[in-house]
Amino acid sequence: MSAVTELARKLRPGQVYRRKDLARWSTAVDRHLRQLVAKGRLEKVANGLYMAPRRTRFGNAPAKPEKLVGRFLGDERFLMVSPNAYNGLGVGTTQLHNVPVVYNHKRHGRFKLDGREYDFRMRATLPAHLTEEVLLVDLLHNLERLPEDASSILPKALARARGMDRKRLARAVRDFGSARAERLLSPVLHST
Repeated sequence: MSAVTELARKLRPGQVYRRKDLARWSTAVDRHLRQLVAKGRLEKVANGLYMAPRRTRFGNAPAKPEKLVGRFLGDERFLMVSPNAYNGLGVGTTQLHNVPVVYNHKRHGRFKLDGREYDFRMRATLPAHLTEEVLLVDLLHNLERLPEDASSILPKALARARGMDRKRLARAVRDFGSARAERLLSPVLHST
């Protein structure tokens, strides 16, 4: 059995691999990667990042964004937020956004992975899960980046904050918030 065939047998459909992960199974990794891409056994989704295609009756399925981002970062500690989620808070945002934001500890900037753009932003601390409170804090942090008028969104966001659990909101501000979000939410958190 050839070395490239042996490498191909280790690939699992839908999985994302870093070049360095595949190098441990190959003595000529770059040549083998070129051959596997040419045969359609791998797709290059970014520099040094490959996906074993998962075939469906509609064609090859894209990689799951969480797998793609996790392998790109080489770290599973990240929080992916679609600004579309702000619309669910009921504070007047209605725009649809195509660029998810990935809060993480390693990378900063916009990167294209598997044909889709992601906005990576480094943060010192990350919440384990995206809760309603974290989402509201994130919205307040990104108020100027929204296409809607911030002066109409802010009062609705603060009214929404008043209806949230104060302890969980305070924890979201402490663990994930910016100085701006903390300042804006201070009257809500410290009112009696």
